Amino acid sequence: MPLPKPPAKRASLLSVTDFESQAAAKPTKRSPRTSSEAEPAAPAELNLYDPAALSPTRASSPTPVAVSAPAASKRQEPKPRTAKPRGAGPAKLFVLDTNVLMHDPMSLFRFDEHDVYLPMITLEELDDHKKGMTEVARNARQVSRDLDALAANMGSRKAQGAADGLGEGLPLAHTGHREAAGKLFFQTHLVNVTLPAGLPQGKADNQILGVVQALRDQQPGREVVLVSKDINMRIKARALGLPAEDYFNDKTLEDGDLLYTGVLPLPADFWDRHGKTMESWNQGGFTYYRISGPLVPTLLINQFVYLEAPGAAPLHAKVTEITGKTAVLRTLREYTHTKNAVWGVTARNREQNFALNLLMDPDCDFITLTGTAGTGKTLMTLAAGLSQVMDDRRYTEIIVTRVTVPVGEDIGFLPGTEEEKMGPWMGALDDNLEVLSKTDGGAGEWGRAATNDLVRSKIKIKSLNFMRGRTFLNKFVLIDEAQNLTPKQMKTLITRAGPGTKIVCLGNLAQIDTPYLTEGSSGLTYAVDRFKGWPHSGHVTLARGERSRLADFASEVL
Repeated sequence: MPLPKPPAKRASLLSVTDFESQAAAKPTKRSPRTSSEAEPAAPAELNLYDPAALSPTRASSPTPVAVSAPAASKRQEPKPRTAKPRGAGPAKLFVLDTNVLMHDPMSLFRFDEHDVYLPMITLEELDDHKKGMTEVARNARQVSRDLDALAANMGSRKAQGAADGLGEGLPLAHTGHREAAGKLFFQTHLVNVTLPAGLPQGKADNQILGVVQALRDQQPGREVVLVSKDINMRIKARALGLPAEDYFNDKTLEDGDLLYTGVLPLPADFWDRHGKTMESWNQGGFTYYRISGPLVPTLLINQFVYLEAPGAAPLHAKVTEITGKTAVLRTLREYTHTKNAVWGVTARNREQNFALNLLMDPDCDFITLTGTAGTGKTLMTLAAGLSQVMDDRRYTEIIVTRVTVPVGEDIGFLPGTEEEKMGPWMGALDDNLEVLSKTDGGAGEWGRAATNDLVRSKIKIKSLNFMRGRTFLNKFVLIDEAQNLTPKQMKTLITRAGPGTKIVCLGNLAQIDTPYLTEGSSGLTYAVDRFKGWPHSGHVTLARGERSRLADFASEVL
């Protein structure tokens, strides 16, 4: 709407001509809004919802009706919006197996607008597994608390619904989970279902299958789906003609190949497309490039970019700033050269150079390194930690921890203190310390022994079981084999960081030993996906192994 002319003098009034011109100005592209704004004052508004009253209005005044037609559609849209998430048909009914609740205690609220049904045998199994200090026991207790909060205002169910508990249901959003628009139903009576003779009736899984069969018979017009993490149970359900699905909500990514790598190759025509508008300057021994163009929306903070063309100098840079449609790239310190060696270790390939730039950056508080066996993850991290603890005095000590998940059979209890019990799990640490001690060739036998004692005094080995409630101040924390962590355990470890602490997570997503964890649901995948783009975090996927030709060939063919 055009503004009126400004007053010629202070406290002057608009002229009659200006006032009438503003009242009469109605551009065609904004006429529907003007009519809809003026329409509430007209008595014809009540006729918009009455088809019988709408027809005489159209006959008497065709011009206003042409404008009120879109207004009527606008006023009718808010009505069906409350039911829009449910879609055209009825909401699905998901019957949850016990292992789903014990795997993710928040799974009750992960089904959007669909309803959730809990058989009574599921509650019995939750009660059996709630004792203990394991992760499964904690999840079982958390589910019990959530169910108690939901059932607190249930009241008398006999007068509200049918005997099978499918009357009204409990709104899942009652406890503050707005994303859960469905309802929770409990099994309240015994279901008599004839299963095949080969299935024992007393087994819990078969009882849940019987409940699913009964629900399908009682509600033929509704889709009833069994959700279970047990593969054999899903196979039995499909053999009986019952729909069954895995629980996918815990997976950060459906495909591990879609995981953020932290490295982006620049197109061959990068200089041609961005050279005209590019700004460059030198500061602190680094070269900065400010670019703008179609490449900027695909970049993230602390992401590495490279351009290697034959006959031209290679470009290795890191994204340090993204402002609107422009991004700033900064060249890297070349750790491939011996003069920039970190505790005697130099980078052997491009990705290792990227990783050392992240590890030696004091502004990066959280770093994740992934890659196959032999890519140098632990060795580079230890070298960077020792350099910043012993030489730069940036951190006071190195804390090393890992998940104690055995590859084969468990060897039983280990004697000694916490550090002695963790000793057998830290063989990789000892191997890498041995490599680092050999880098100082001029120290002699006595000098190396003294250095080893000093280095080991700055390295503390801790167990994950005693991390709750701790705070690390000015520590360099190394979490090895992080692919075996659950997202909840990963959150527990990262939130231990205090001021001046750097946390480095190492792992190989192809070697997950924890049951029920996959590449998509691992805590390492969860952390990489959630921290990408944060200005104080970085990630690099190491591609090429440097351990030995035997290890490299075994990683490819086995």
